[in-house]
Amino acid sequence: MTDKIIFWLDAFLLNFCFAHDLQKKHDCELYAVVDVTNRTKKFFEEQNFVNFKKQWFLHDHIKKISSKPDIKYLEDFEKRYSINIWQLGINERIFYYYNDFYKFSHDEILSILEQECKLYENILDEINPDFLITNETALHQQHLFYEICKKRGTKVLMLNQSKLAYKCTISQELHKIDFMPELNQITSKKRSFDELLSKLKSFDSSKQTKFYAKNFGNSRSSKLKALFEFTFNSDNSNIHTHFSYFGRNKSKVITKYLIYAMQTKSRKSFIDKNLESEIHPNEKFILFTLNQEPERSTLIATPYYTNQIEVIRHIAKSLPPGYKLYVKEHFSQVLREWRKISYYKEILEIPNVRLYHPSANIEKLIQGSSLVISIGGTTPFQAAFYQKPSIIIADLGYAVLPSVVRLNSLEELPLIIRESLKLKVNSDDLDRYFSILEDNSFDFNFKEYEIKEGDFFRHGGNFHDTIITNEKMKSFLESNENFFKILSEEHIKKIQQLRKLGNIPQKH
Repeated sequence: MTDKIIFWLDAFLLNFCFAHDLQKKHDCELYAVVDVTNRTKKFFEEQNFVNFKKQWFLHDHIKKISSKPDIKYLEDFEKRYSINIWQLGINERIFYYYNDFYKFSHDEILSILEQECKLYENILDEINPDFLITNETALHQQHLFYEICKKRGTKVLMLNQSKLAYKCTISQELHKIDFMPELNQITSKKRSFDELLSKLKSFDSSKQTKFYAKNFGNSRSSKLKALFEFTFNSDNSNIHTHFSYFGRNKSKVITKYLIYAMQTKSRKSFIDKNLESEIHPNEKFILFTLNQEPERSTLIATPYYTNQIEVIRHIAKSLPPGYKLYVKEHFSQVLREWRKISYYKEILEIPNVRLYHPSANIEKLIQGSSLVISIGGTTPFQAAFYQKPSIIIADLGYAVLPSVVRLNSLEELPLIIRESLKLKVNSDDLDRYFSILEDNSFDFNFKEYEIKEGDFFRHGGNFHDTIITNEKMKSFLESNENFFKILSEEHIKKIQQLRKLGNIPQKH
């Protein structure tokens, strides 16, 4: 029998590219939900690289309608799938708070969500796929499809960046390992903290992320080329057909682009003048690392902790006497034009808080701290290698470490901080978890690939509404075939693992 696999495809072409290799090696029927712009859509309609039995173009099915949303359907949908509709709506960066171009009404948001829910149910009713292959779910429409698939029993293969840089994993939930064993079931290799830290540094995630922030769409020439293509070559028809483009007429976009450029410069000037870099001698402190925003790490992974200033205030008011809270800005926030100056000023006004520069040495800050707190991300994981306990809010795989405490309620924060300060990191526990990570990760430099694809197709990632020709795609597939070979083979391994361990009947 043949596996039915449905892909989520969008402007990031990695899933499409390795599907080209996967279909040659695995007995499968391929389907796709395609979330792309109008000029890119033509390629997917006409391409002959991947034999999709059927594909659905998302925005063909989402209309701007004047009728009231079907509240009864949405209520029944929530009951069937236990999915909070308004959580997705309010936390969607396009619908609210981060959109400078268009204000969505109550009915527009619910109407879009209703149409998406009905489309997804119809697709899954029609094909009943065995597997969903998707990248990290960053926007609500993708995450909604992922959640429905999970609830209906479709097994998910989601590509994750491992906590070990230059490696990836494939799992059913982001940043978790499938069929995770208990730590005490793993034999420790008895590596010391120094040995483990040395091993971690060989997978330097901060170095990889800094390289990405510097090279992904950050060159002046790529930004100017993107602006030129948008201004003179694009018909900008997406403003009529794609809710994510509503209100983005050319004059508004160009004006905003110039404003953002000026804001980035002025904000960086404020950061350089007002944020600290050095640890204060003989000062006890707890470290909190800001998450980049807007980003899925808050909007989807921790939907009720999206206001990081309020999180900082709650931590600050929960500190034991004699401690300061050091807050470090995320160096990749530059990709979002930094934060408003008023945002930084608000943090600086909190009496027992110090705000640190994005270039401040994170290793020294972790080493000097008594405890690390983060909504998510990698810093609490790193902290264990420096023998520092941590508190996280997101549901992440490394929370299995006894020195990592997950916060479930803000009311618990004062007690959890005091209890966490007493925790000691056990090298055997860390060694066991590190071994699990190594065993479940494979070599794949996700950031390097993302830069390559952005440079080749989208002016460094600065412009998504691009025209893709068969000739250009053929060239890209051939020049990067090693990337796609790795991914197709790892996805086949994961399918086999899920069939063996995930209660899926074997197909013959």
